[in-house]
Amino acid sequence: MSQISVNNLTFYYEGSYDNIFENVSFRIDTDWKLGFIARNGKGKTTFLNLLMGKYEYRGNISSSVIFDYFPFEVKDKGKDTIDIIEEIDPDYEFWKICRELTYLQVDMEVFYRPFRTLSNGEQTKVMLALLFSRDNHFLLIDEPTNHLDMETREILSGYLNTKKGFILVSHDRNFMDGCVDHVLVINRETIEVQQGNFSSWWENKKKQDAYELSENERLKKDIRRLTETARMTKQWADNVEATKIGKKSEKYEKCIDTRAYVGEKSRRMQMRRKNLERRQQREIDEKEGLLKNLETVEDLKLFPLKHYKEKLVTMEDCIISYGDRIVIQNFNLEVGQGERIFLQGKNGCGKSSIIKAILQTFSEKAEADTEKEQRKTKEENSGRPILKQGKIELPNELIISYCSQDTSMLHGTIKEYAAANEIDETIFMALLRKMDFSRTQFEKRIEDYSGGQKKKVLLAGSLCKRAHLYIWDEPLNFIDVFSRMQIEELILKFKPTMILVEHDKMFMEHTADRVIKL
Repeated sequence: MSQISVNNLTFYYEGSYDNIFENVSFRIDTDWKLGFIARNGKGKTTFLNLLMGKYEYRGNISSSVIFDYFPFEVKDKGKDTIDIIEEIDPDYEFWKICRELTYLQVDMEVFYRPFRTLSNGEQTKVMLALLFSRDNHFLLIDEPTNHLDMETREILSGYLNTKKGFILVSHDRNFMDGCVDHVLVINRETIEVQQGNFSSWWENKKKQDAYELSENERLKKDIRRLTETARMTKQWADNVEATKIGKKSEKYEKCIDTRAYVGEKSRRMQMRRKNLERRQQREIDEKEGLLKNLETVEDLKLFPLKHYKEKLVTMEDCIISYGDRIVIQNFNLEVGQGERIFLQGKNGCGKSSIIKAILQTFSEKAEADTEKEQRKTKEENSGRPILKQGKIELPNELIISYCSQDTSMLHGTIKEYAAANEIDETIFMALLRKMDFSRTQFEKRIEDYSGGQKKKVLLAGSLCKRAHLYIWDEPLNFIDVFSRMQIEELILKFKPTMILVEHDKMFMEHTADRVIKL
């Protein structure tokens, strides 16, 4: 066992507004299974790149291990998987990779298929099998669960639980609970290391936050009392100071110089005032030490519209295909107002195809039959999903708000995005602020955002639209755990009608009314 030691680490991007890390110090053991927790844009991937030596920084990072990063770069996904493996690691040992793939429940035929034909889960498993086949390497695993179905996540979590020596970036609470024994957390002001998994850390955090809030209230009361006492003491001291004059004693009928007595009394009053001020300052300093790492997650608001029809979506005996390839057969679905329907199943089973078929029906509803036929012909040629058989019924005057799983189309500034999508800019930016965007983010281009920040742009855009039905396709990819809980609270409070594809088990258990398994 060895250690990774970080001492006085300071880093900022050239042209950036502030430091990503400032004088950060901590140590971790290389046989730990570390879960890495932080808000979006706080520097998780940046820190992994610093460990890899990709950026210059101030301070010191020392370790005797070799770092490997997931996901590795695949330059030509058209090549067979075995050729990709050889390009990345010419010294690989075939039997070791086979052993790891067996643990991951992957058939060996993947070696001889083009890498791009592998599912997201298969690609992830192959990458991890290669990385864990190496000896004396410390793995930096960056968000392996994005786009993975629930079953694959459970297999990966169980697999990682049998390993050691890695840092795992993931926002899936259930996934982390199954495979980490320590957590590395970027707080608002500090970085900390704790033993345990996500749930144990979260319980500790809630207790610490509650303690600091309680102490904060007590200190605020003490400071108000001390401030008033200091003010009165100062006034008394000033009044005593003003009496430092000679006067005639009535008892002895002679002039007694009382200036020395009054001066001593004044001096003591001034000392008392200064002691109170020092005590007040100590308590102010103590108060300022509290709440620095408190994550204030503000409530989001949503005002879904109510439609005059009770059923908002009806699908009967639907067959959906991509050209000649059928992906959904004899599918039936009814969505009533106020229901939250989750579509669940393995990657490639047709969840997104169902969503796209509903959206296409929605967009076609106002078109003439001849235009529909022309559009259908174009779609068959473009590879978009086609309703081959059955029917999809949506009521008139239905309004749908959609959040795509794809963020690649995002570009420009926040203001430009709001204008292009006819979103109220003020409400849009206020929502993003509540989702932990700093004001400086609004001055940057969306292309420069982290993956989670880009996803929040799409989510905030969807929330800005008042709709009867909200359709979200994998909305939580890259989204931090605090924002996930924030969105859970929003859904439970306002109860919008929703169709969702999402593989976060805990999120689904908290918010779903019905789960449709495909």
